[in-house]
Amino acid sequence: MQHQYTNSLIKETSPYLLQHAHNPVNWKAWNNKTLEEARKTKKLILISVGYSACHWCHVMEHESFEDSLVADIMNKNYINIKVDREERPDVDQTYMNAVQLMTGSGGWPLNVIALPDGRPVWGGTYFPKEQWLSTLEQLVKLYIESPEKLYQQANNVEKGLKSISIVKLNTDVPKFESRFIDVAVKKWATQFDNRYGGLNRAPKFMMPNNYHFLLRYAYQNNDQNVLNYVNLTLTKMAYGGVFDQIGGGFSRYSVDDRWHVPHFEKMLYDNGQLVSLYADAYLVTKNSLFKNIVEETLKYIKREMTTSEGAFYSALDADSNDINGELKEGAFYVWAKEELKAILKEDFKLFADYYNINNHGHWEHGNYVLIRKGDDEIIIKKHHVSNEELHKKTSYWKTLLLEIRNKRSKPRLDDKTLTSWNGLMLKGYIDAYRVFQKQEYLETALKNASFIVNKLIKEDGGLYHTYKEGKSKINGYLEDYASVIEAFIALYENTLDIKWLNFSRDLSNYTFDHFFDKNSNMFFFTSNEDALLVSKNIEYRDNVIPSSNSIMAKNLFKLGHYFDNKHYSKTAITMLNNVKPEIQEYASGYSNWLDLMLNYTIPYYEVAIVGPKAKQKIEELNQTYLPNKLIAGSLVKSNLPLLINRYNPDKTLIYVCINKACKLPLSEVNKAIKILKE
Repeated sequence: MQHQYTNSLIKETSPYLLQHAHNPVNWKAWNNKTLEEARKTKKLILISVGYSACHWCHVMEHESFEDSLVADIMNKNYINIKVDREERPDVDQTYMNAVQLMTGSGGWPLNVIALPDGRPVWGGTYFPKEQWLSTLEQLVKLYIESPEKLYQQANNVEKGLKSISIVKLNTDVPKFESRFIDVAVKKWATQFDNRYGGLNRAPKFMMPNNYHFLLRYAYQNNDQNVLNYVNLTLTKMAYGGVFDQIGGGFSRYSVDDRWHVPHFEKMLYDNGQLVSLYADAYLVTKNSLFKNIVEETLKYIKREMTTSEGAFYSALDADSNDINGELKEGAFYVWAKEELKAILKEDFKLFADYYNINNHGHWEHGNYVLIRKGDDEIIIKKHHVSNEELHKKTSYWKTLLLEIRNKRSKPRLDDKTLTSWNGLMLKGYIDAYRVFQKQEYLETALKNASFIVNKLIKEDGGLYHTYKEGKSKINGYLEDYASVIEAFIALYENTLDIKWLNFSRDLSNYTFDHFFDKNSNMFFFTSNEDALLVSKNIEYRDNVIPSSNSIMAKNLFKLGHYFDNKHYSKTAITMLNNVKPEIQEYASGYSNWLDLMLNYTIPYYEVAIVGPKAKQKIEELNQTYLPNKLIAGSLVKSNLPLLINRYNPDKTLIYVCINKACKLPLSEVNKAIKILKE
């Protein structure tokens, strides 16, 4: 295919950057050469950040970046840089912080104008074409006529950025108490939506870590109200259109308050974390719906998001071509009533009741997003069908509609592999294996872990951030280390293969060498080998993905126990103490830190299982929800501090310990569980 325009993004591997390679805008990638060009030419820099599954990024591209008039103004006056936020989260973080400082809000597409030295002076998100053109012309005029005003703005923004990226060392004596957590949850609970679950607002993001913490908190405190709320939230999410009822897997968020109409992009990081969450929720509730969600989500990941090498892709776009060939949001996923009648024939009436092909399930323009209202029992009673018959029908409907849907124009796939997101999905598979004991899940996990070791670990022992078509590139960020270490620890706990624990330790040591801030005892997001941006960020507030620092603190907590490493243990305590002053005010932004705090406020157990049947006993132990423990184990003699001098070739013994002080060894798992639940 001949293209009228081709810019330097054609040399990139990121699908998002390649989508812009034939814009008339002379886009360049973020690199030292581009930044040096800006400094030499003394042109303003235009930085536009997005990602491949971003609907409004596509809209702005079509309206402005594909327009030759807009391109002329951009090319003449600016050095234009396109950034894939997933590939360069450091650049995204820095300029997102700047836009939030300047405007009070942010989002994607993220558009920023910076001085030739990279310091931001103006920014925003989506702009219609006329407003975009007007802004570009005004800023160039100001830069020519009154450059000192822009330099003053740059100075102010730089100061602001440096102030928000600082974490101060908390010199108060660390003191973690249950009451502190209770107060935080009570304040948080005022925002709970007790009708549809989630928070009482729209749009609704799933925030898996919020509910993972609340699940544990409710279970360990026997708080039935919070447990009911978590159960309600997970049930409504599972029934909603935000879960793909036909193909499995979750979209990024719902635009309404009842989880009905999703923003249709599907992200790996959501699905990895939600698998972990629903697996643990099943352990607590034994609700078969939660088991089905895990199974259907992992079928989707296997079918759509897994490479032949065992890596995971990043995302599926929200947009695809409709029957008229027009790019439309959700076109791949929605159904018209007449279409469903023709496909399902005599089954349509039952299907329409089950999935609400009515006012409740209608979206727009005669299209429906499938949503359930209640459990199967309601349908069974109303339509006088058996449970087995209904199960057969729903399975048949899903198979049939998936086959028909797959003939439609598919959403674009972001086929790059991100180390951090692979860590989250790997953890999802391990958690699913831990709960459901499906060998297939463990095999997938081991294949992915081997891929990470073979393709994403650098010669110096560090990590790359991204991989595509045989090439690993971009120096890893703290998020890469944090999520991989967490997944490898979980892999050790389920396989007892010590190499995964050793990898976790070695990667942790690497982060101390290259990311650690000795002033705050926190970790910077970028390595000391990376070029400096406007500010050096410490990411510590939990979001849809927990912050890299909170995951690292939890990793160090566990590794401190495994290796009897006081430096790890002390660092985890200091990190938690540093963020403690902010937690109660906005608990949902610190849920992973609160989860760590639970480890210090109730007994935390080291469970050492040693002997020829250690794996079987661990499998049995894992059938009970026990979040306040770590597992160390071996089938043979081991020098791991928790296992040393505990091997007996004739017996498999379970040691239940707190801070290395152990009760008498047991051979029966149920007796160990009784102690762990005391």
